[in-house]
Amino acid sequence: MKKLLTTMSLAASLSTGFFACENKPIESASQMEETHKVVVYQVFTRLFGNTNTTNKPWGTIEENGVGKFNDFTDKALEEIKAMGVTHIWFTGIPHHAVIRDYTAYGISNDDPDVVKGRAGSPYAVKDYYQVNPDLALDPAKRMEEFETLIARTHKHGMKVIIDIVPNHVARKYEGKNNPQGVEDFGVDDDTTVEYKRDNNFYYIPGKAFEVPEPLNDYRPLGGEAHPLADGKFDENPAKWTGNGSREPQPHFYDWYETVKINYGIKPDGTKDFSELPSDFSQKSYQEHFDFWKDKEVPDSWKKFRDIALFWIEKGVDGFRYDMAEMVPVEFWSYMNSAIKMKNPEAFLLAEIYNPREYRNYIHLGKMDYLYDKVELYDTLKNIMQGKGSTDNLINIQNGLSDIGKHMLHFLENHDEQRIASPDFVGKAEIGKPAAVLSATIDAAPMMIYFGQEVGEPGAEDAGFGKPTRTSIFDYIGVPHHQRWMNSGKFDGGQLTAEEKELRDFYVRLLNFTKRSSALAGAYQEIHSHNRQQTEWYNDRVFSFVRWSDNQKLLIVCNFDTEQTFGFDLELPSDLIEKWNLKSGELVLSEKLYGKVNPVLKISDGRATVRVDLKPLECWVLEVR
Repeated sequence: MKKLLTTMSLAASLSTGFFACENKPIESASQMEETHKVVVYQVFTRLFGNTNTTNKPWGTIEENGVGKFNDFTDKALEEIKAMGVTHIWFTGIPHHAVIRDYTAYGISNDDPDVVKGRAGSPYAVKDYYQVNPDLALDPAKRMEEFETLIARTHKHGMKVIIDIVPNHVARKYEGKNNPQGVEDFGVDDDTTVEYKRDNNFYYIPGKAFEVPEPLNDYRPLGGEAHPLADGKFDENPAKWTGNGSREPQPHFYDWYETVKINYGIKPDGTKDFSELPSDFSQKSYQEHFDFWKDKEVPDSWKKFRDIALFWIEKGVDGFRYDMAEMVPVEFWSYMNSAIKMKNPEAFLLAEIYNPREYRNYIHLGKMDYLYDKVELYDTLKNIMQGKGSTDNLINIQNGLSDIGKHMLHFLENHDEQRIASPDFVGKAEIGKPAAVLSATIDAAPMMIYFGQEVGEPGAEDAGFGKPTRTSIFDYIGVPHHQRWMNSGKFDGGQLTAEEKELRDFYVRLLNFTKRSSALAGAYQEIHSHNRQQTEWYNDRVFSFVRWSDNQKLLIVCNFDTEQTFGFDLELPSDLIEKWNLKSGELVLSEKLYGKVNPVLKISDGRATVRVDLKPLECWVLEVR
């Protein structure tokens, strides 16, 4: 670990947003020893290290390039760590379907008619006991190269997360690297029936699979000739499609490249396995593990448990579970408790979009964290776009108060539009107040997506993937991120002044959140009090406080892109009592940039501080 971390120098500053900064230490090694906050950095592994700038739509690896495991050099990992990151989510690790000839390595060719893009979706896994050959310098040694990356990441003090996608697998799943004694998916299935508990798939007996009718003149590989691109795929009988379609010919917008896994849910929706007792929401993972030890469970449960434990044995520290709510919560109890028995510190994150199921998947499914997408993210996106009110944040946080620490926050990931894309807000700096709020409003982890920290707009027409989201289906370069990579130097040498300033902002924010004890402590919004009491305070501003035994923070953000707001921010009387504030004046210190030192005035049971927020500016004020 470095003795001292320094921010990048700036050639210029922005006219709006946070104050421009001087070169100054962010934090010393001793300050970083105690981590109070998890910070996740999602990297799309195939894209991260790619320095090729050709970006031809539907381009091949030779034309557009591809990133490798070895691109995560010691220098790259050192810079990621210096940003405040505690966990790296390496997206796209398990071997998924790709349109590239690897038959020399014993890998069958995939059919473009059931693969999205040329590089393929990372969520159409073809072999769970191997890694994507595209990512290796030597495909014959691809697992060894990934194991080396795990060790290298650990050496830099960060943990490794990969994806597991229990709901579905690639249409052409072939487990050619199964450990001894592990049967492949579907090998023992009775394909004459739609459903049987220990079948791994659902079937449509008597009907063969048909490739979807293309839309909008779509042609696989952009129309390039390919011996397997003939509008046909041999699957008889047809299987249910990954998103649940029971048609032998799914729609083009269905997840037609995947097939649904059977977890013992009958076609009528009833369960063909033991259910958890009603009081198990309060039970430990050890008690969940014990519950399942003498129970017969569907075969697919065992297969995915074994897959997860295989990767835990490899040194992987946790998983992000794709579309977790499409799999029964009892399965998650079964698998997650088995994982925790092997590694109690394993990081288990679920992609879930149904708030009514949040508590079930946390308490019964033994998830550590869930996506906070449909509440906080969606609300912040509306606010950033000028279509929503900060008043709406109050009920969200109140409603999640009992599970707030489990709700992982983000502003970008591989599924969402880039902040800087025109269809979102068109300028990365507009995301700053939302980033401060997301990172500080509760004890939950904060996640950023690679390139977010330098304002990547996702502008490329990659082929299957279209602009606004960096494509997960194609071989493509990521231009703003490539300027930070600077041909493998990972020093930001090609970034513009604005991009350097944005990255510096994320470095400051994430490192502060990681070491702030208040952010692991109590929360109280003061927004509603000031909406009633404070002149010029409006619903483009939001304020709240966080505190622990040894730190008190007052956080206020201006989401407006044009207006400066000045007002005397007031602390409610109950907060004055909780903080034991005495009459007098306290000089506050701003923790991100240190450019303001406003005075908190306490007199006659009233406490106010003068706040003058420029457009897109936030103050994180410490009360000593």
